[in-house]
Amino acid sequence: MTGQTLEKGQAELPTPNPTKSFWHRDPSRLLLGHRTTKHLPHEADVVVIGSGITGAFAARGLCRDGAKRRVVMLESREACWGATGRNGGHCQPRLYDKSIPVARFELGTFDYIHQLIARHDIACDWKVVGGVHPMKTPELLNAIKARVQRIAARDPDLAAQIQVVEDPDELKQLRVEGAVGAVFQPNAAKCWPYKLVAWILEGLVQGGAGDKEEAGERLFNLQTNTSATGLQKLDDGQWIVHTPRGQIAADHVLLATNAYTSHLLPRMAGVIVPVRGQVSALARPEDGVQLRHSYGWVDGESGDDYLIHRDAGGPLIFGGGRLVAEGAEVGISSDDAVNADVARHLRRAMFGRLKLKKGSGEEEEEELEAGLEWTGIMGYSKDARPWVGPVPESLGGGPGLWMSAGYTGHGMPVGARTGVAVAQMIMGTDGEDGAVEVPEEYWITESRIEELKSRVERTLVEELEMLDRL
Repeated sequence: MTGQTLEKGQAELPTPNPTKSFWHRDPSRLLLGHRTTKHLPHEADVVVIGSGITGAFAARGLCRDGAKRRVVMLESREACWGATGRNGGHCQPRLYDKSIPVARFELGTFDYIHQLIARHDIACDWKVVGGVHPMKTPELLNAIKARVQRIAARDPDLAAQIQVVEDPDELKQLRVEGAVGAVFQPNAAKCWPYKLVAWILEGLVQGGAGDKEEAGERLFNLQTNTSATGLQKLDDGQWIVHTPRGQIAADHVLLATNAYTSHLLPRMAGVIVPVRGQVSALARPEDGVQLRHSYGWVDGESGDDYLIHRDAGGPLIFGGGRLVAEGAEVGISSDDAVNADVARHLRRAMFGRLKLKKGSGEEEEEELEAGLEWTGIMGYSKDARPWVGPVPESLGGGPGLWMSAGYTGHGMPVGARTGVAVAQMIMGTDGEDGAVEVPEEYWITESRIEELKSRVERTLVEELEMLDRL
């Protein structure tokens, strides 16, 4: 069981007064302050800690196979009030800088979410727009070109989803004529992530397992504003989850806690590190165009900036910039403030990198007006890969404790299906979504833990070269 004194590097609990996210402007009235039962249940079959995309999809999987399984979800704040409800509104696989199994998993997750939204007509503003990743150095461009060629030799269908653009006229059409090249990936969407998760959770609390046409027994219990403060393993194999409102005994506990994982598992401090990200909703400049695509810069100078443009001339949702802040926002687990230096960067950073106005050759403005600025806490994995599956005793776990966390700012094309996968592991069945196999690189193994001790930080170019050795 964890105590109240934090160890070095251990995450705090989510702050009760976070900055206001753009995505929380229209919250679910059903979910706000929701507690399915007045009192905390004393027992459950599974306790899911965290109500973001991972926890929601895991709970949906646990409640969909017809078994009489009691699932309790604990959330420190309002439902989906963490990173999923505070991100940049992207869902885009990164196919060119991952191993082929990981790229395939991310692409499969994108397709899974896309099909779910289409099948149920989920009102979450999902729109496939294609993603542009501009590059400013020939070295990076050449490394990515070489990587795509190697992917093509092994998986031509995957390589066909990665287009390297060098032609100046094509770069101009993509509105990044100042770049030396760009990657275009057609499988990239913008969305309202909170509304996607809210749809799932609303269905669960209404007894429908997330499907409007199904009405199962109400075995799902959502308890918002209820922090899990500690874990305790009993001799009989059960786990006790401690909260300020009492304790719950369960056979299984799933940590869908991402950046906050080390609060409950102190041995994960330094393995999954909280990192504060920042996003701004910026007013489109006068005479500005409606951008057709989403964008993600990979130059690394400011921390991988990313952009979507809301439809109908809405705001530019622009995030990133943390490397301009002292300490790069690493180790910060409180999202109750914005960083002024990062905010300034986000208001100015698009100019010179992206053509926002009609015509050509005109002078761009120096700074855009921010209608809203907010922060959220990401869980950065020390080896940049998620941790998915049973938690070994060496990390403070044991039979019955599970985890899916550590997305390193890239959870939207990962967390939905890792959540489904862990639910299937807990149930011991494939479930209605079919068997989901997570890449071996995500597994929580003793050898992976040992490798972290000697891990060397590498540039993106070096990472691309290393991928062929996996």
